[in-house]
Amino acid sequence: MTNPILYRRRIIPDECVLLKDDIILSCDEDTIVTQWNALHPKKDLHHGASCYFLKEGYKVSKFCREDGSLLYWYCDIVDYDYDTLFNKLIVTDLLADVIIYPDGFVKVVDLDELVTALEARSISLDTLKASLNKLNKLLNVIYAGNFTSLTGKLP
Repeated sequence: MTNPILYRRRIIPDECVLLKDDIILSCDEDTIVTQWNALHPKKDLHHGASCYFLKEGYKVSKFCREDGSLLYWYCDIVDYDYDTLFNKLIVTDLLADVIIYPDGFVKVVDLDELVTALEARSISLDTLKASLNKLNKLLNVIYAGNFTSLTGKLP
């Protein structure tokens, strides 16, 4: 895969957005590294960088303030759909997320959205299971003290 066109698909709310302003810094069969400005800037969030771990099913993002300082790490549990004909990668957010603050505090968020999506039939039971398994795999890396192995490719 060479520098695909990136899309972010969300289940809640149901949307698919072209990440037209994301800059791909590197791309290989295992990872895609991007840098970006916030689509919807918040009080502190200004820009960042992301590493898509294509085989593991998560994306690790470095969220930065305007001055470049680290706000926090944000890890999305995701699924990938690659369209070879159009070189298009759709990254589907599977709702469960992990936030890691600069002081090392780890917070798992949005698990309630998995239940909401399942009840609304927006996801299947298999998707729910896959999301939780990927979350478990990511948390095992974090709790083993190996999170820096996931952040090394980010600027």
